[in-house]
Amino acid sequence: MSHKVAAPGLFDAAITKRAAVDAFRKLDPRRLARNPVIFVTEIVSAVVTAFFVRDLLAQNGAAFFSGQIVAWLWFTVLFANFAEAVAEGRGKAQADALRRTRSDSHAKRLIDPQDKSGMKDVYEGVSALDLKLGDLVLVEAGELIPGDGEVIEGVASVNESAITGESAPVIREAGGDRSAVTGGTTVLSDWIKVKITAAPGSTFIDRMIALVEGAQRQKTPNELALSILLSGLTIIFLIVCVTLWPLAIYSGAAISVTVLIALLVCLIPTTIGGLLSAIGIAGMDRLIRFNVIATSGRAVEAAGDVDTLLLDKTGTITFGNRMADEFVPVEGVSERVFIEAALLASLADETPEGRSIVALAKGALGFSTPDLGADAQIVPFSAHTRISGVDLPGRALRKGAVDAVAAHARSVPLDFEGAVERISRSGGTPLAVSENGMLLGVIHLKDIIKPDIKARFAALRAMGVKTVMVTGDNPITAAAIAGEAGVDDFIAQAKPEDKLAYIRKEQQGGRLIAMCGDGTNDAPALAQADVGVAMQTGTQAAREAGNMVDLDSDPTKLIEIVAIGKQLLMTRGSLTTFSIANDVAKYFAIIPALFVVAYPELEAINIMKLASPQSAILSAVIFNALIIIALIPLALKGVPYRPVGAAALLRRNLLIYGLGGLIAPFIGIKLIDLAVSAIHLA
Repeated sequence: MSHKVAAPGLFDAAITKRAAVDAFRKLDPRRLARNPVIFVTEIVSAVVTAFFVRDLLAQNGAAFFSGQIVAWLWFTVLFANFAEAVAEGRGKAQADALRRTRSDSHAKRLIDPQDKSGMKDVYEGVSALDLKLGDLVLVEAGELIPGDGEVIEGVASVNESAITGESAPVIREAGGDRSAVTGGTTVLSDWIKVKITAAPGSTFIDRMIALVEGAQRQKTPNELALSILLSGLTIIFLIVCVTLWPLAIYSGAAISVTVLIALLVCLIPTTIGGLLSAIGIAGMDRLIRFNVIATSGRAVEAAGDVDTLLLDKTGTITFGNRMADEFVPVEGVSERVFIEAALLASLADETPEGRSIVALAKGALGFSTPDLGADAQIVPFSAHTRISGVDLPGRALRKGAVDAVAAHARSVPLDFEGAVERISRSGGTPLAVSENGMLLGVIHLKDIIKPDIKARFAALRAMGVKTVMVTGDNPITAAAIAGEAGVDDFIAQAKPEDKLAYIRKEQQGGRLIAMCGDGTNDAPALAQADVGVAMQTGTQAAREAGNMVDLDSDPTKLIEIVAIGKQLLMTRGSLTTFSIANDVAKYFAIIPALFVVAYPELEAINIMKLASPQSAILSAVIFNALIIIALIPLALKGVPYRPVGAAALLRRNLLIYGLGGLIAPFIGIKLIDLAVSAIHLA
């Protein structure tokens, strides 16, 4: 069974302690400059701190009020840093676990290939850290593979549980699509020669650690666009607050610089500004818990915008092997006789198809596996004859391709030909069975669709994602499977260049494409796709071409990846809506309280009836800081995504987070104001 990376709790004690320390480290202005909103908050907090020190030294009565404002402004900055640090801490915990899988292992490096005299290869023992690109190493049973590379000779069973969490060993061999090996995994049996393809420090594990920690996480295009929007809103509210000062002087309402700065911090979008990085990091964290490594946040974001999903048929939509589904005897042959003959002819067939025939026959007949006896002569399958079977005393049972078996038959009944044609038209594969040269009937082999796949494709369709099946089957077979699976389109008899051409055509139409692959021939299409998911079991070329690596090598995980990407976009959009609605509500909650004395007409919109201007601004600042902490779990966990249309999502977003963002400040600020007033009166 594959394994999902265990996720620490939202506020795991170890992570929380480290995040609390990191929140102070992140006060460095050079680090905060990447987040304009929180950077502005830190700068104005420093200014208010200076005014507080001045008032304190002058023993001014305003020092107590400005001191409270200073404390809560710095809490706002720290809480924003804490949100990002918690998200990073979850990744660092996983990175520490990955580091523990690494060790300074030793390698047997080839220094003298087999010479002309027939002597064996000569190796030297070196540290794995001393290996260079292109070095050849020998890895034997019980030894760690010292670095990422390609198997160039030999075949071995490899334990990759340190990387994938999958306890079952995998086979790695030279040539084909299963030649890539990862440093830190263990050879369990036999031996392999590996050509090193990654220098120390840039191996797959090293890249995973850097990505999981967030050290190499760059802002995605949507994040950059949102940062520009938030910066614009910050400038707008800065202008608003600056213009309020002369307005207050003119109207006779005394407003200090401390109050204006506090008002500015309440009005600028500090909530989403403080949570934006945490949302992006949490998106990658959710992928990691599904054992998928994204090489950038851009890939996760692109997954949320995917319009078309390319899925391979074999192993993704179907179980991977054609299985027996029906026994069709010819006229004059009883079903029991035919099934028994098919069972006997398949007992020695160890292919998945052969085993499925045995399983179906035993189920239909209802008795245990028959004994072939000592006189039985097994006829193994041959690619040349395309026939297999068994010779028993007086019985020659054969099973295989229709044309091959029929060629040795005495006659071909009409109903036999009809059954073959029917099965072929339905997309299945007919297998003929004969006894002593007489055709007994046809076995219907078919691609078995995974039971839940049709519902999942329906969910994708509800998301607005078009599903396309890619298969090497002929168009008739492909159409039958596509119809049964419920995909929107299919590409039959697909070659690597066909996949690439399809992706380019769709992208020219403005669509974002996702696909998965594991072979070198998939690399061009993986590189071209907006979301290219390479299988961990695939070749080095495929893993380097894609922008995600699935450690479980499960192609159906593309569906989860798309859902996680959409959840990331939903979370960011929902919290942005909530934050902006918050700012609007705070504006109408605070301004009347500040100016109601100078402008009695404002009493009409002074809904909250706050105790005093000082209490109003202090309550707003406290609410502004606490709401960031309150929203951290939602930012890390993500807003639940439901596969409904865009219009329904927009309505839900506005109703829950837009309306909620408008109402929450009125309730929260009023409650805090009551508490603050009670404390001051006491």
